[in-house]
Amino acid sequence: MPATLAQKLIARAAGRSSVMPGEIVTCKVDLAMIHDSSGPRRVKPMLERLGAKVWDPSKVVLITDHYVPAYDEESRKIIRITRDWVREAGIDNFHDEQGICHVVLPERGHLKPGMFAVGGDSHSPTGGAFAAYMFGVGATEMLGVLVTGEIWLKVPHTIAMEFDGAFAPGVSAKDAILFLIGRFGLDGGQYQAVEYRGSAIRALPMQERMTLCNMAAELGAQTGLIASDGVTQAFLHLEKLETWDSDPGAPLLAHHRFNASELAPQVAAPHSPANTRPVTEFKEVKPQLAYIGACTGAKLEDLRMAARVLKGRKSVIRLLVAPASLRDQNVARNEGTLQVLLDAGAELLPNGCGICAGYGEHLLPENMVAISSTARNFKGRMGAASSQVYLASPYTVAASAVAGRICDPRELLQ
Repeated sequence: MPATLAQKLIARAAGRSSVMPGEIVTCKVDLAMIHDSSGPRRVKPMLERLGAKVWDPSKVVLITDHYVPAYDEESRKIIRITRDWVREAGIDNFHDEQGICHVVLPERGHLKPGMFAVGGDSHSPTGGAFAAYMFGVGATEMLGVLVTGEIWLKVPHTIAMEFDGAFAPGVSAKDAILFLIGRFGLDGGQYQAVEYRGSAIRALPMQERMTLCNMAAELGAQTGLIASDGVTQAFLHLEKLETWDSDPGAPLLAHHRFNASELAPQVAAPHSPANTRPVTEFKEVKPQLAYIGACTGAKLEDLRMAARVLKGRKSVIRLLVAPASLRDQNVARNEGTLQVLLDAGAELLPNGCGICAGYGEHLLPENMVAISSTARNFKGRMGAASSQVYLASPYTVAASAVAGRICDPRELLQ
């Protein structure tokens, strides 16, 4: 029978020739990713109580991103526990203060098509952009994985989100996923596998695909998936591409088709990513702060988007930029992208989750109105509960910084 990409990936991990939606199977885990917040400070005490060790340290990747740079006693303690446990457990794949886990993981070559992976973070579906089955788990489930190297799951149905045609200049993957969340809601993915398809998706660079799969979490899916192709191969520097894709005629729970060329830039109003409408409906909103950061909004491609808008212009409001990884920041600096942002008045912040995770010294104060490239705008997540966060693409955040109001980036890209 024809099988979806999700079914194929799970069948491989379960050691089966095929699986069907609704079946409960046990899968061998190829990779477990944890970070300083979800990792050692939570799993180390549980491992000690069990008298257990990590099943295969070579298959664990640990990345510090939530509590770095440490600035108070709590964060210093968490980072100390993390670094000590790395040595105790024999974890070789440790990336310390290199950026946000969802960006660092693939850029350091840990993911490839066909893998089955779990992450101790809700945005772990990012791995699905590489045709790997990856989803987020809590500390207790991660403990089971770390001890046994296995996890059970219910084989999901697949919901196809197909974008034909091409996205217009100034419209990005962030706009596409905000549109989907606004259309279907925070539970629109029904905790199934959402597969992004169509010519507009195939034309996206890898980091744009990562944004789509990352925010499958906000869509309520277990994971987001994109079939592997030459873009995957080039980004991962693979000598040979292992093709993973859905078969024609594979069973779908739903198949939604959209014309990419008709999509306008999108903005999500406080306090939910589901409060999404076209950017033109927010032109009266005047943010006091623009933030380009997070795994969905400050990768190299995101910084390039912002630079296209900001080149030769100045921000009239405070503009903060926190590149998603140190490697992306260095590339942006070498190619001149970072200088464009700095010339526009941007303040450079450390590589990490920062404000998006409610951490650090730049949290939003009382009554602050901000426009942000982050994934979530839940009340109080990025600072004071009275603050208001509007979500948008890096294009729209940059345009709004220049205009002093929420602005359609297409006005500045013509």
